[in-house]
Amino acid sequence: MTDEEFLQQFDTQTLPLEQWDHRAHLRVAYLYLSRLSFEEALVRVRCGIRAYNAAQHIGDTPTGGYHETMTHAWLHLVHVTLSEFGPMENSDQFLTAQSQLLSKRALLLFYSRDRIMSAEAKKTFVAPDLAPLPKSSKARQTKKEAAAKANHSSPSLSYS
Repeated sequence: MTDEEFLQQFDTQTLPLEQWDHRAHLRVAYLYLSRLSFEEALVRVRCGIRAYNAAQHIGDTPTGGYHETMTHAWLHLVHVTLSEFGPMENSDQFLTAQSQLLSKRALLLFYSRDRIMSAEAKKTFVAPDLAPLPKSSKARQTKKEAAAKANHSSPSLSYS
């Protein structure tokens, strides 16, 4: 399935539930972050997961359903990885190249189990208690920002 087909199925809540796994969450994050700012991507991912869960009758329970800290922290890790290593031709290539993201336990490098599994962390974003989330040393532009910059850049002048 292409990235466009995948994202459309996610956005319309028609992605088969058996395909909604950790990798699918990361694909959604990568695809939104490739197109939007972090803040815009966070809103889209947050709303999209909640809508998908509702359409699939996935209820919020103490151990299941939408989790704000996990969503925010994973989006952050994908954002930093995308900033540091750049995009690939598609989301599958990106996740294959950045296989460290595929370990669901990666957040335990930053969060104690008690903190990440707390009711507070499920409802609102809580900062890590073991180590800070990584920061990128590189600024990242979305495809939209890069195109706008290219369209508005003036030709460079050469003096000889």
